[in-house]
Amino acid sequence: MVTLLVVALVTNGDSSSNNATSSAAPRPRSPKQGPTFGGPGAATTPATPNGNVAPPLPAFAPPPDLGANCQYVVVGSDSVDASPKPVNLPPSGRVSTTPAQIPATLSTNFGDIGITLANNESPCTVNSFVSLARQQFFDGTTCPRLSTGSDGATLVCGGPDKDGNGGPGYEFADEYPTNQYPPGDPALRATVVYPRGAVVMATNEPNTNGSQFVMFYQDTEAPPTFTVLGNIDAAGLAVLDKIAAAGVAGHRPTGLPTSPVTINSVRVG
Repeated sequence: MVTLLVVALVTNGDSSSNNATSSAAPRPRSPKQGPTFGGPGAATTPATPNGNVAPPLPAFAPPPDLGANCQYVVVGSDSVDASPKPVNLPPSGRVSTTPAQIPATLSTNFGDIGITLANNESPCTVNSFVSLARQQFFDGTTCPRLSTGSDGATLVCGGPDKDGNGGPGYEFADEYPTNQYPPGDPALRATVVYPRGAVVMATNEPNTNGSQFVMFYQDTEAPPTFTVLGNIDAAGLAVLDKIAAAGVAGHRPTGLPTSPVTINSVRVG
């Protein structure tokens, strides 16, 4: 198990429209990093400050307003979630939580990665992912960051830029597990264990989810502020293990995969 640290980068929002394009005075942009990890001191069984091992993700209890008002806010051209191409916004407002799970398959140059999308837990997130997949948003994109060993156990994908960064031109609010805690709860600054196979949204700040997502191939300790998109099947984990085994370019713990990883297409259903 590895310990997750969070890098916070500022992003900007703008008013929403049917198409996720916007104009704003450009300012310097930083790549959306999502989760980053501790260095050589990361333990195989991390402990919380009081010496206890971090708990698992909280049991899911549906909030009363789950899926009741999904909103996708268009961002400015200076945002880390700005899109280099036009994207239609997902349907907003009420989103159904049925079916509870939706199958999806990432077809990559290493093999297929099957994901069960958690529509019953994070319907606004799944609604966005499905919309982007149906627009072929992810097709031909690269996965720009692999973390291995004590520096992490993740693969970051989903950015539309040629370097794997960027987003869909909009952002949306956090869901499970963040919505299992009251706003401002100190537990949101503590850690839980995201299990091997979890897929979460890459985010820099609260409520700045876009298109980038993170796939865990080892149990990982992190704050409960990364929205769960779904879980990877056994065959998909074998593909992730193969990607990780190839290592990071330059023999570093984090960076571009030695062998480039490309998402050829995404199938939903």
